[in-house]
Amino acid sequence: MTARREPHPAFPTIAHLEEALREQDYLADHGLATALFLALGMRRPLLLEGEAGVGKTEVAKTLTRLLGGELVRLQCYEGIDASQAIYEWDYSRQLLYARASHELQRDPRLSVGELYRPEFLLERPLLRAIKAGSRAVLLIDELDRADDEFEAFLLEILSDYAVTIPEVGTISAESPPVVVITSNRTRELHDALKRRCLYHWIDFPTLEREVEIIRLRVPDASEELAVSVATAVARLRELDLVKHPGVAEAIDWTAALALVGARGVDADVAQSTIGSVVKNREDAERATAALIETVHD
Repeated sequence: MTARREPHPAFPTIAHLEEALREQDYLADHGLATALFLALGMRRPLLLEGEAGVGKTEVAKTLTRLLGGELVRLQCYEGIDASQAIYEWDYSRQLLYARASHELQRDPRLSVGELYRPEFLLERPLLRAIKAGSRAVLLIDELDRADDEFEAFLLEILSDYAVTIPEVGTISAESPPVVVITSNRTRELHDALKRRCLYHWIDFPTLEREVEIIRLRVPDASEELAVSVATAVARLRELDLVKHPGVAEAIDWTAALALVGARGVDADVAQSTIGSVVKNREDAERATAALIETVHD
């Protein structure tokens, strides 16, 4: 399958794509916008790595809205295998059909052959994305949670965008779907997969950019509140927490503070609303203590 190497017709330049993302309330920096522009133009999978909460999954959701297609999400986890990712046969329906055929005294050879018709096929995300082709955005989320064998299997699928079902034959994509792969880097992905993809690391935003993101996503928040939250969240990311707050948590905290009428993060409001930004008891205690100390200083 020959990859296209020209700009996506909807986004002739990187600037057009940046503006389109902003209109969908996703504020991408120039590096990420460039990576997306190249992935769309070259029809290459895009591997996004970064800390949890930096907006990797949201990239695929935003692209889906921009392209007007279907989001097909494959959530990876330890132990996932090919049947859970590609297809399975609906054994219960096949059994009911076989029993009904037997009771009606139909030719058993015909009933066995008819057990593997399309209506008995349960399409899992990879098969659904291949059949949808360019109308789909395939999100392979948290690939680092899957094992090496599944990663190797996935590499084969992404090379040909085709699946062979013994009872049906080979199903190939007329044109490949847009593919976004995310990893929190809990383990290193193999070089073979990385060679197949374009790559971009998403870091936590700068203070200025996070303020801009907060103002975009929480339009009723004041500049003063957005700066206060972004500053406090940056402080929390310096602590030894189980999970550092991401951009989504910063947005939630701002919305919560705006709802209670806070003008900024002070000792009292930090203690009462900390559950909006950290979701672990030990983290909450450590974060509250640090914020109170910062406010007093």
